[in-house]
Amino acid sequence: MEQVKKRILHILTYAAALVKWMSVGALVGGIGGVVGSLFHMGVSYGTSVREAHPWILYLLPVGGLAIVLLYRSTKMEGKGTNAIIESVHFGKEVPALLVPLIFIGTVITHLCGGSAGREGAALQIGGGIGYSTGRVLHLGEKDLPLATLCGMSGVFAALFGTPLTATVFALEVISVGVLYYAGLIPCITASMMGYLVSRLMGIAPTRFTVTMPALNGWTMLLVVILALLCALVSILFCRGLHYAERSAEKYIKNSYLRIVVGGLLIIALTLLLGSADYNGAGMSVIERAMTGRVNDWAWLWKLLLTVVTIACGFKGGEVVPSFFIGATFGCTVGAFLGLDPGFAAAIGLVAVFCGAVNCPLASVFLSVELFGSGDLLYFAMACAISYLASGYCGLYSSQTILYSKLRAEFINVHTK
Repeated sequence: MEQVKKRILHILTYAAALVKWMSVGALVGGIGGVVGSLFHMGVSYGTSVREAHPWILYLLPVGGLAIVLLYRSTKMEGKGTNAIIESVHFGKEVPALLVPLIFIGTVITHLCGGSAGREGAALQIGGGIGYSTGRVLHLGEKDLPLATLCGMSGVFAALFGTPLTATVFALEVISVGVLYYAGLIPCITASMMGYLVSRLMGIAPTRFTVTMPALNGWTMLLVVILALLCALVSILFCRGLHYAERSAEKYIKNSYLRIVVGGLLIIALTLLLGSADYNGAGMSVIERAMTGRVNDWAWLWKLLLTVVTIACGFKGGEVVPSFFIGATFGCTVGAFLGLDPGFAAAIGLVAVFCGAVNCPLASVFLSVELFGSGDLLYFAMACAISYLASGYCGLYSSQTILYSKLRAEFINVHTK
C-alpha cells in the first residue's frame, strides 16, 4: 500500500509540473503575444511614416538624443540582450523598465532611419516580461530563468511567426552545447500562445517562396562553399560590431555626442549610397534577394550601417540585419558559384544567422518555417558548416560556449 502511495505521489508531481508550466507558458506567451504584436505594429508604422516622408532621416540625431535621455534618466544605460542572458545564467534581476525602454527606443530608431532589426529587441522585451511575470507569480529562483525563457520565446514567435524556431532558439542561445530541456514545455507553450495571439491581432508570419534544387552532390558541394563564406561574413559582422562598440565608447565617451555622431554618419552614408534600402530592418530587400535582384555590395553596406547604428547607441536587434546580410551575400555569391540566386539567398540567410548566434538547431528550424521542408539537408549542412567555421564569435558577449566545436571537450568560454 505504501508503495502505491509513493507511485501516485510520483505521478502527481509530474502532473503538477505539467499543469504549472503550461499555465505559466500560456500566461507569459499571451502577454508576450500582445506586447510583441504592438511592438511589430509600432515598428511597421514608424517605418511606413519614414518611407512616406524621407526627410525624417535628418531627425536621426535628435531621435538618438531622446533614446540616450530615456536610458540615462532611468539609469538603464548598458542594459540590453546580455542582461537577459545573464539573468538566465546567474539569476540576475531583469529591470521591468527594460521592456518599455527597448520598445520605445527601437521604434524611434526605425522611425528615424537607423539600421537595426526587431527580433533582437524581442529577446529583451520577452525576457523582461517573463521575468516580471515570474516575480508576480512568486516563482522560485530556479524557476525564474525558465519564465524568462518563456517570455523570449513568446515575443520572438509573435514578431516573426516562427514558433518552433522561437522555442529552440531560447533554449539554445544561452549556453551553446547544453539545451535547457526543463524549459521545453513552458517555452513551446509560450511560443505557440504568442504566435496565436499575434495572428489574432493581424500579424502575418514571415514566409518566403524559393525554388529548391533536387538533392545532388555537386549542388551540396557548392552549398558547403557558400556556407564557409557565410561563416566568414558572420565573423566580420560580430567582430566589427564588438570592435566598433569598444572604439566608440573609448574615443567618444559622452553618450549624447556618440549617438549624434552615429546619426550624422548614417545620414552621410545614406546620401552617399543614394538609397534608403539600408535604413530600418530592410525586409523588402530580403524579399528581393529571394528573386535574385539585389546590389552586389548590399550585404557590406548593411553590415556597415548596422555596426554604426548599434555601436553608437541606437536601439534595435541584430537578427534581421543578419538575415539581410546573409540573404544579399548569398544571392550575389551564389549566382557567381552557379547556384540559383533565390536558393543561395535562402542558404545565406540561414547560414549567416547561424554563425552569428551559434544556434545550429534553431537555424535548421528557421529554414523549415521560412522556406518549407523541401531538401532540408542543404540547410542542415549549411548550418553545420557555418556553426563550426564561425569559431567562437557571436553577437552576444554573455553567451557561453560550453563544449568545443572541434572535439568532445568542455571549455566554457564566452563568445567574442
